[in-house]
Amino acid sequence: MLVQSGLLVASLLVMTLGAEALVRGAVAVAKRFGVSSFFIGLTIVGFGTSTPELCTSLVAAWKGTGDIAVGNVVGSNIFNIAVILGITALICPIPLRLDVVKREVIVVIGVACVPFIACLSGGTLGRWTGGVMVALLVVFLWNGYRRGLAQNQQDLQANAEAELETELALPSSDAKARPLVHLAMIAFGLALLVGGSWLLVQSATSIAKSLGVSDLVIGLTIVAAGTSAPELVTSLVAALRKQPDISVGNILGSNVFNVLGILGLTCVVMPQEVSRQTLALDLPVMLAVSLACLPIMMSGSRISRAEGAAMLVFYAVYAYALFAWAPAWFAG
Repeated sequence: MLVQSGLLVASLLVMTLGAEALVRGAVAVAKRFGVSSFFIGLTIVGFGTSTPELCTSLVAAWKGTGDIAVGNVVGSNIFNIAVILGITALICPIPLRLDVVKREVIVVIGVACVPFIACLSGGTLGRWTGGVMVALLVVFLWNGYRRGLAQNQQDLQANAEAELETELALPSSDAKARPLVHLAMIAFGLALLVGGSWLLVQSATSIAKSLGVSDLVIGLTIVAAGTSAPELVTSLVAALRKQPDISVGNILGSNVFNVLGILGLTCVVMPQEVSRQTLALDLPVMLAVSLACLPIMMSGSRISRAEGAAMLVFYAVYAYALFAWAPAWFAG
């Protein structure tokens, strides 16, 4: 038990290092080929923080632990909104641009409804469903790219460039200097992510068995929280730098990618069974926290400390229900 816990912590550290190397290398290569900073931030940097979830879910699906694969996605989305935004708001109330946030929140709410398709197919998300989800992600990215071009003013471009260099500690001249080094960083980051994901699934499954806890609960809590570490770190750093609005885009974009990209690709690799508990409890909770974003973010053009505390309390109640009540409710 102690050894497995140590391996789980080690796997999270390995995955965090892998995500960091992957993002740095990918940004440098993209900048070398003249890709705009806005699009880099929208895709590589934003989705780079979700690569631990992607690798973990794919490895879990390949190993036949589907509950961890699905639970990781659903749990990460719940954790992102309830815990990460909650903590960020407690540190520094989050100011919002309503015209941008409203559109993104509606997309997140719509995406949270997608997994309920399993109710229409006997509790299974098949390959065709996964393919449609990935296609919707491509549409989302294309629309985001077009909006970015429409707003591509020189001052915004310069600010995005400076922000990337500050966040990643990557000088602009460095992006053109050592392309082979940056390609090696991408390969190294991917290797760490895959290896860390395999170790995470192995250790989490062992801990679940030793504690008599289901793979689903472990996926929804420990694995989900662990793979959301990059989002948590990014949001906390943004809050401490008095730029907490960055956290909102990071979290909302990550939630879209988690469902459409990660769950979609996982279903393409192997159709996923969605358990009764997930359909009756976890998916409704994910939809509820997504819906809660609308009134919270529309009230006063900010997320206050009180609202952040309320989100954390809600997550604590949900986590308690998972461990204390759910095993009896969904036994058999």
